[in-house]
Amino acid sequence: MDGTLTLEIQNQIGTITFGHSAANSLSPEMLHDFCELLRETDRNPEAKVIVIQSQGDRAFCGGASLSALKKVDTLESSTAFFMGFAHLINHLRKCSKFVIARVQGKVVGGGIGLVAACDYALATEAASIRLSELSIGIGPYVIEPAVSRKIGKTAFNQLSLDSANWRSGQWAHVQGLYAECCPDIESLDTQVAALSQRLASYGTNALKQLNSLHWNDTAHWEELLPEKAAITGKLALSEHCQTILKNTHG
Repeated sequence: MDGTLTLEIQNQIGTITFGHSAANSLSPEMLHDFCELLRETDRNPEAKVIVIQSQGDRAFCGGASLSALKKVDTLESSTAFFMGFAHLINHLRKCSKFVIARVQGKVVGGGIGLVAACDYALATEAASIRLSELSIGIGPYVIEPAVSRKIGKTAFNQLSLDSANWRSGQWAHVQGLYAECCPDIESLDTQVAALSQRLASYGTNALKQLNSLHWNDTAHWEELLPEKAAITGKLALSEHCQTILKNTHG
């Protein structure tokens, strides 16, 4: 598999770590295995809380793998490509355990959807964000429900239209994407450990019921996200997008 995914369960906390040499971007294979690992961790009674983190001390997630996107050449394969994030978001939505995102660095595109679909995100001030999709001829359709749910329509509109520029970690914190914004990775790790240990100390049934309450009124995403993946898949095959992709590194 291109990239790595690992699971470690310790002290009732299941930590999923993903990594990729291209800014921790997520290939279709990684997205598939990510979903499987989430399902496995959710079913494991030894884990009461899930933490998602990425490798290294720089980018948290570069979004979807551009090198993989360049290889799609049919509507079926293009739609399947964008279904990767649709499946991941829906797996996070249906997870019975609270999921904490540890965001140590920059987040791009689909990576923002991943963070938004987690129940609680802790980040550093270096964790700036950018929805770059419009700049390559598509749009953040698949992740929009998760992102808008977390930061609101106005902030999403600003972020998606300003696709060429970064918004700071503090901006993301003020908008609600990040629950807390720490000055450095050391303090981030302290906060992640404290929160995950505290949640793990609570009653399992209470956690499960509260989690279900938090995701109320999102069952329709099961049909909505595939519809948005089909829209994006069609746009990705347009001449405009294909021209940009051919001249884009990644």
